Amino acid sequence: MQITDTVTEGLRREFTITIGAQALDEKLTGKLTEMQPRIHLKGFRPGKAPVSFLKKMHGKSLMGEIVQETVNESSQKAIQERALKPAVPPRVDIVSVFESVVNGKADLEFTVKVDLMPDFTLADPASLKVERLVAEVADADVDEALKRIVEQQRNFEPKPEGAAAEPGDAVTIDFQGKIGGEAFEGGTAQDFDLTLGSGQFIPGFEDQLLAAKVGDERTVVVTFPADYGSEKLAGKAAEFAVKVKAVKAPRETAIDEEFAKNLGLESLATLKDRIREQIKSDFGRASRMHLKRRILDALDAAHGFGLPPAMVETEFDAIWRQVEEELKSEGKTFADEGKSEDELKAEYGAIAERRVRLGLVLAKIGEQNGLSVSQDEVNRAIAARARQFPGQEQQVYNFYASNPNALNEIRAPIFEDKVVDFIAELADVTDRAVDREILFLDPDEAAEKLKTA
Repeated sequence: MQITDTVTEGLRREFTITIGAQALDEKLTGKLTEMQPRIHLKGFRPGKAPVSFLKKMHGKSLMGEIVQETVNESSQKAIQERALKPAVPPRVDIVSVFESVVNGKADLEFTVKVDLMPDFTLADPASLKVERLVAEVADADVDEALKRIVEQQRNFEPKPEGAAAEPGDAVTIDFQGKIGGEAFEGGTAQDFDLTLGSGQFIPGFEDQLLAAKVGDERTVVVTFPADYGSEKLAGKAAEFAVKVKAVKAPRETAIDEEFAKNLGLESLATLKDRIREQIKSDFGRASRMHLKRRILDALDAAHGFGLPPAMVETEFDAIWRQVEEELKSEGKTFADEGKSEDELKAEYGAIAERRVRLGLVLAKIGEQNGLSVSQDEVNRAIAARARQFPGQEQQVYNFYASNPNALNEIRAPIFEDKVVDFIAELADVTDRAVDREILFLDPDEAAEKLKTA
């Protein structure tokens, strides 16, 4: 075996390995000799078929296996001899004409490309200074949430005969939708209750039922949004034949002790306490989201080291595929984003580098501090995912049990959260009071708002 180093730059190593045809033939002869006693061929005594004869019969197929084994073994040997620590599985490319190698007419020559794990020093988590956005639960927040509960619990009663439907009223309707004169799946219903102004139906549908009375028959003309969930309906114009069977007005609901008791609670004060605790929990999750982002930003700023090219390329490819799929599904082009393709690639390339860098940093922090994800934690996360698909729970469990990559997608965010929580306990965290509007903004939007505040 001859190994020639060809690239030694940064975190990338490349070398060419050559295995002589004679060495491969010796391996083939050895394998056939080992198999010989177990081979029974017509015209030969059991186990006595000559190796030369077996080589003519099985040599080509066996040589394919030998080449694969030789590539794996010699690649690993070269990596071990150089004490390299690959960041991702090495990439192997056969240089020789494979058919000639298998036929024993050429040496086996292949290249091995290895991206190395970077060696870097972790920043001390205690040295990180980060800001946590927090918000107090105001009485107005509780009152607003209480009103939403009332809306959800609201009952309707028939309006007087001949009364017209107004915004906020509910109508009971039969309807049949057609596109190009043909009925379509999901476009027909009877005795359907629709609250006007709820936005439950596609834009324009509910508005065309305003002022309708019991017994009215109307033709509602609408166009399905371009991003509608069904590709068959997206962007299509449709006509609905609608018959109004009832018009009902919302019944006024008093927010009192009786209302709370109807919800199974002791008192109105208990209901408000429950609402306050729920809002507080929601605020806490939003606050943690901002803190996590700030910790990741601080970690990214505190670490600057070379990245394995293959890891960045893989991450970028995944991001870029998603970008292209989203543009395609929305019927947009790069120009619609206000940037050229090259500008977008540069932008998402930087995002890929950030993700890889943070992944390596978080992994090293977790390793050095004994942080890991238990099987119980993974099982609980899978169970939570399975509950999102009622009736298909077993299929979800089977999917993760047989798909290591999908299982890693479950484990990775759990590990990331553990490391972030660990850092949060050590870092210098300063609370900053904000209103709920900013608290529930995307971290980037919130940062921009706070800059100008």
